[in-house]
Amino acid sequence: MDVIKEREELIEMFGVHFENVHHLPPLGSRILATLIIDTCSRKTTFEDIIELTGASKSSVSTNLNLLLKIGKITYYTLPGDRKKYYKPSPFSERFDNYMKMIAFEKQIIDRMVHYREVHRGCPEEELELQRTRTYKEHVLQMEEILQSTINKFKALEELEN
Repeated sequence: MDVIKEREELIEMFGVHFENVHHLPPLGSRILATLIIDTCSRKTTFEDIIELTGASKSSVSTNLNLLLKIGKITYYTLPGDRKKYYKPSPFSERFDNYMKMIAFEKQIIDRMVHYREVHRGCPEEELELQRTRTYKEHVLQMEEILQSTINKFKALEELEN
C-alpha cells in the first residue's frame, strides 16, 4: 500500500473513531486525525488545513476553535512569523480530561453508595449496593491505571523539551 493511501485511510479511521467515541463533528475529527498523523512531517497552519480538508475557512475556523476549547489541540508561533501552527495537545493533557471525568464519576458513585446504604429496604436494593460498590472498585482501578499512563507520557514529554 502506498504512503498516501495509507495516510488517508488512517485519517478516516481516526476520524470515524473521534466522531463515535468523542462525539466530535466530522470535520473536527478529520482535522484532529490529520494533526496526529502529520505531527512530525509538517508544521500545519490554518491555510494548510483548508487545503488538506477542502473545507471553507469558516468551517475550519469553527472546528479549530472547538478543538482548542476542548483541549484536543494546541498551537504555537515562531519568532518573526505571525502564523499559528497547530498540533495535537500532549497526551498527558488529553488524558487529564479523562481524570476529570473519573473524578466526577467517583463523586456520583460515592453519593449513590451512601444513598443505597441509607435507603436499602429490600434484597434487590442490597444487590444494587453491591453492584455499585463493585463499579466503584472498577473506577478506582481505572483511575490508577490512567494516572500511571499519564505519568509515563509526562516523562516522555519531558524528553521532548
